[in-house]
Amino acid sequence: MEGYLDVLIFLIAGFSFPIVNLFISRLLRRDNPRPEKVTTYESGMVPFGDARVKFHIAYYFFALLFVVFDVETIFLYPWAVVFRQVDQVFAFWEMFVFIGILVVGLIYAWKKKVLTWV
Repeated sequence: MEGYLDVLIFLIAGFSFPIVNLFISRLLRRDNPRPEKVTTYESGMVPFGDARVKFHIAYYFFALLFVVFDVETIFLYPWAVVFRQVDQVFAFWEMFVFIGILVVGLIYAWKKKVLTWV
């Protein structure tokens, strides 16, 4: 149970850190909402039109695929760190299967034409 105390402390610190920072920044900031500050920022240009523009669904699929594959590749790092401590043959084939699943997902997305810009 000692190991769980460390995890509990980490979770409490992890959840309280952003909340405390937001609270402190709200206390210390100046509240001066001028009309220029509440407009949409468009690289120094004056905004025009409605901000709620419909985008093609392919852009969302492309972004979602990027996030999925980006998060999946993050799992390669812990595997590489413990590769020498575990059975290397098993770890190699385990990662081979993992990357194979990623390749199958990429091929599926390619066949569905999600990776093409419309």
